[in-house]
Amino acid sequence: MSDQHHEDHTTRATARLPALEIEIVHRRSPAGDAEQISINLQAMPSFEAFGRFLETANPFAFWAQAARLAWLPWLEAARLATLPFNAAPTPRKLGQRGEPGSSS
Repeated sequence: MSDQHHEDHTTRATARLPALEIEIVHRRSPAGDAEQISINLQAMPSFEAFGRFLETANPFAFWAQAARLAWLPWLEAARLATLPFNAAPTPRKLGQRGEPGSSS
Protein backbone atom coordinates (compact mmCIF):
# COMPACT_ATOMS: atom_id res chain seq x y z
CA MET A 1 0.00 0.00 0.00
CA SER A 2 1.38 3.37 -0.91
CA ASP A 3 0.56 6.81 0.44
CA GLN A 4 1.31 9.96 -1.51
CA HIS A 5 0.89 13.60 -0.48
CA HIS A 6 0.75 16.31 -3.12
CA GLU A 7 1.15 20.06 -2.86
CA ASP A 8 -2.39 20.59 -4.14
CA HIS A 9 -3.80 19.37 -0.78
CA THR A 10 -4.40 15.83 -2.10
CA THR A 11 -3.51 12.59 -0.32
CA ARG A 12 -3.67 9.39 -2.36
CA ALA A 13 -3.44 5.84 -0.99
CA THR A 14 -3.42 2.80 -3.27
CA ALA A 15 -3.52 -0.92 -2.59
CA ARG A 16 -3.30 -3.86 -4.96
CA LEU A 17 -4.94 -7.19 -4.33
CA PRO A 18 -5.14 -10.13 -6.72
CA ALA A 19 -7.31 -8.84 -9.58
CA LEU A 20 -8.34 -5.66 -7.69
CA GLU A 21 -6.80 -2.21 -7.36
CA ILE A 22 -8.08 0.16 -4.66
CA GLU A 23 -7.37 3.89 -4.65
CA ILE A 24 -8.49 6.31 -1.93
CA VAL A 25 -8.12 10.01 -2.65
CA HIS A 26 -8.56 12.74 -0.01
CA ARG A 27 -8.65 16.33 -1.21
CA ARG A 28 -8.92 19.62 0.68
CA SER A 29 -9.84 22.86 -0.97
CA PRO A 30 -7.05 25.45 -1.04
CA ALA A 31 -9.10 27.59 1.36
CA GLY A 32 -9.44 24.63 3.74
CA ASP A 33 -13.22 24.99 4.02
CA ALA A 34 -14.15 21.75 2.20
CA GLU A 35 -12.81 18.26 1.69
CA GLN A 36 -13.64 15.27 -0.50
CA ILE A 37 -12.91 11.55 -0.13
CA SER A 38 -13.32 9.20 -3.08
CA ILE A 39 -12.77 5.45 -3.22
CA ASN A 40 -12.06 3.93 -6.63
CA LEU A 41 -12.14 0.18 -7.26
CA GLN A 42 -10.80 -1.32 -10.47
CA ALA A 43 -11.13 -5.05 -11.03
CA MET A 44 -8.78 -6.63 -13.55
CA PRO A 45 -10.03 -8.26 -15.70
CA SER A 46 -13.54 -7.67 -14.24
CA PHE A 47 -15.58 -7.62 -11.04
CA GLU A 48 -17.12 -10.92 -12.13
CA ALA A 49 -13.68 -12.56 -12.26
CA PHE A 50 -12.78 -11.05 -8.86
CA GLY A 51 -16.05 -12.44 -7.46
CA ARG A 52 -15.13 -15.91 -8.71
CA PHE A 53 -11.74 -15.53 -6.99
CA LEU A 54 -13.46 -14.66 -3.70
CA GLU A 55 -15.78 -17.66 -4.03
CA THR A 56 -12.76 -19.98 -4.03
CA ALA A 57 -11.28 -18.27 -0.96
CA ASN A 58 -12.59 -18.77 2.57
CA PRO A 59 -14.40 -15.49 3.38
CA PHE A 60 -14.65 -16.32 7.09
CA ALA A 61 -10.88 -16.71 7.36
CA PHE A 62 -10.38 -13.46 5.41
CA TRP A 63 -12.66 -11.44 7.70
CA ALA A 64 -11.27 -13.09 10.83
CA GLN A 65 -7.73 -12.13 9.78
CA ALA A 66 -8.83 -8.58 8.86
CA ALA A 67 -10.53 -8.13 12.24
CA ARG A 68 -7.50 -9.55 14.05
CA LEU A 69 -5.13 -7.15 12.27
CA ALA A 70 -7.42 -4.20 12.97
CA TRP A 71 -7.93 -4.94 16.68
CA LEU A 72 -4.52 -6.37 17.63
CA PRO A 73 -2.80 -3.02 18.36
CA TRP A 74 -5.74 -1.83 20.47
CA LEU A 75 -5.94 -5.07 22.45
CA GLU A 76 -2.19 -4.98 23.13
CA ALA A 77 -2.43 -1.35 24.27
CA ALA A 78 -5.32 -2.22 26.58
CA ARG A 79 -3.36 -5.17 28.01
CA LEU A 80 -0.33 -2.97 28.68
CA ALA A 81 -2.52 -0.27 30.23
CA THR A 82 -3.90 -2.75 32.77
CA LEU A 83 -0.45 -3.88 33.92
CA PRO A 84 1.01 -2.34 37.08
CA PHE A 85 3.54 0.39 36.25
CA ASN A 86 6.54 -1.67 37.40
CA ALA A 87 5.38 -4.78 35.47
CA ALA A 88 5.53 -3.11 32.05
CA PRO A 89 8.15 -4.68 29.78
CA THR A 90 11.42 -2.80 29.48
CA PRO A 91 13.46 -2.63 26.27
CA ARG A 92 16.47 -4.95 26.16
CA LYS A 93 19.93 -3.47 25.61
CA LEU A 94 21.86 -4.64 22.56
CA GLY A 95 25.49 -5.62 22.73
CA GLN A 96 28.14 -4.55 20.22
CA ARG A 97 27.22 -7.33 17.78
CA GLY A 98 23.56 -6.40 17.85
CA GLU A 99 22.54 -9.45 19.85
CA PRO A 100 20.75 -9.14 23.20
CA GLY A 101 23.18 -9.48 26.07
CA SER A 102 26.32 -9.93 23.97
CA SER A 103 29.33 -8.24 25.56
CA SER A 104 31.95 -8.58 22.84
